[in-house]
Amino acid sequence: MKGLYYQLKSVWKDKLCIMSFLLPVVVALALDFIGGIDLSSVAEFHFGVLESDLSAQTIVWLERYGSVTIYKTQEELTDAINEPSTYMIGVKSDGDSIQTMVSGDELDLFRQTADTLPALYEGRESAGQISVTVLERPDMMAGLQNIFISITLIVAMFMGCTFNAMNIISEKENGVDLVNQILPMTQSGYVIQKIFVGFIGGCLSAVLTACCYFRIPVKNAFLMLVLIILSAFIAALIGLFIGKFSESLVVGVIYIKIIMIIFMAVPLVSYLLAAGGLVSVLCYFVPSSAAFEGIMNLANSDKPMISKDLFILMAHCIIWFLLYLSISKWQKKHT
Repeated sequence: MKGLYYQLKSVWKDKLCIMSFLLPVVVALALDFIGGIDLSSVAEFHFGVLESDLSAQTIVWLERYGSVTIYKTQEELTDAINEPSTYMIGVKSDGDSIQTMVSGDELDLFRQTADTLPALYEGRESAGQISVTVLERPDMMAGLQNIFISITLIVAMFMGCTFNAMNIISEKENGVDLVNQILPMTQSGYVIQKIFVGFIGGCLSAVLTACCYFRIPVKNAFLMLVLIILSAFIAALIGLFIGKFSESLVVGVIYIKIIMIIFMAVPLVSYLLAAGGLVSVLCYFVPSSAAFEGIMNLANSDKPMISKDLFILMAHCIIWFLLYLSISKWQKKHT
């Protein structure tokens, strides 16, 4: 128990460690905030016209497609069109029709609209007889937000790996590891003591991150908790491996960066490419693939099927734990 107390005390002194645990929570809050912003106005059309140039009926027609701003002089209208921060389309009278003006740096959407607007205006009478059904605009950010938050959750779970690895490496460099080797402590007790803080920290960080973003039923919330616990335990175990095989802090940081990239890239690429068959099976050798798949299923489905993902994560937990004990026992016999 004292060992756990000293580990917690060490974490409390490490401000970088505390910031690492809280960073995913901040990212989740930011994603949740961004998701509540209405971005539909960004794609709204803005038309600029000269005062007393177009008829009232034409201005009313333009207002059906976007906002209309009236300018007193041609210079003011030209400056508004050339303003880099806007995508304003200038509209002027051209006999019985209209002509449009753009600056040339607009997106293709606005440029094509400017090219099509005169022809649309000429056919406005026949177009007015057509029945139009306005469909609900799909939320294009919803799927992307779930992907971002799933990756953020994986990073949160990975924080336990970072702490455990850095803790063991620092003990090696300070000579504390030599003291630990002669203490009357079993190998399993040492592993539990070392894994505890990183595991608890990773779990708390991931749980807070999930609570900041996901609004899921109680049953799914329980499955999410189980998924987080298993993933955080695996990450903490991998941190023990990194700490054991890293000879210095620099080497440890390199290992952590490589493994974190693998943990993030493999499930993301597999999901985006919809990998199947043998490729999908190989991806499950990286524990984060099952975690990512389970999180996405919980986020996108009312009746998620994540039993396979939980089974894979449990298998990883058992295999990594037994492998670490076996390697440690072998090293102890041969030293």
